[in-house]
Amino acid sequence: MPVVLFHVDAFTDVPFRGNPAAVCLLDEPRDAEWMQQVAHEMNLSETAFVAPAGETFSLRWFTPEVEVHLCGHATLASAHVLWETGRLPVTAAARFETLSGVLDVRLQADGWIALDFPAILARPGAVPDSVVEALGVVPIAMHACGPRWLVEVESEKIVRGLAPDFTRMRSVLGRAVIVTARSDDPSHDFISRYFAPWVGVNEDPVTGVAHCCLGPYWGPRLGKTVMTAYQASARGGTVRVEVRGGRVLLSGQAVTVAEGELRSGEFRGRTTFEVK
Repeated sequence: MPVVLFHVDAFTDVPFRGNPAAVCLLDEPRDAEWMQQVAHEMNLSETAFVAPAGETFSLRWFTPEVEVHLCGHATLASAHVLWETGRLPVTAAARFETLSGVLDVRLQADGWIALDFPAILARPGAVPDSVVEALGVVPIAMHACGPRWLVEVESEKIVRGLAPDFTRMRSVLGRAVIVTARSDDPSHDFISRYFAPWVGVNEDPVTGVAHCCLGPYWGPRLGKTVMTAYQASARGGTVRVEVRGGRVLLSGQAVTVAEGELRSGEFRGRTTFEVK
């Protein structure tokens, strides 16, 4: 049977901005090898696979190279698709069974989608010299956020001007590196970029998981629990961040760009794309 597939731009209300994700709606779970092949074919930072699981949904995420344990933008995109297609009432929360436990996603009154995710605490720790040199920056602080590195730099200008050497970056084992600074724009509290060449994503456009760390990191420094963040990739996107103890509420918007069918491993897109 054909698998319905959606291309959704997440953490944006404008097509061709934010972070694109593919969302595959399955009637039943599929094996990991097939899902990895589809994700490689889609060649987006993440492809999400959603299947019914009783009163909840099973959700798995794959980059072009590996399965990941937590992904923000593809979760947001998956909930958006369930509500938009009528598979779930807009008044109901989307509950996903994932490798990171049960994740609740709700549609807020203003149309933003709120993800209830675990907080990731930053702990002081050195970043390998090769990674710092590949970034071409002078850090003012370095931390570990689980398997990721966090580098704070002096200004937004430095964050926006980054042009990493990804070949050098991959010369050491790693997962991802987040570079961040306070924002110069009063409409945003902090700014960041996210690089993950180790999993096949040189730069992720807008990264929900990064803000699970950035929220608890910046909150005490700014004296806030509710913040607005901007991820300054070429596509760019805004994330609302609310720190709630051991949880972080991440909010964003989403736009469906295209819908198609995946048949026997061969993708056959429809002849018309709907752009909203």
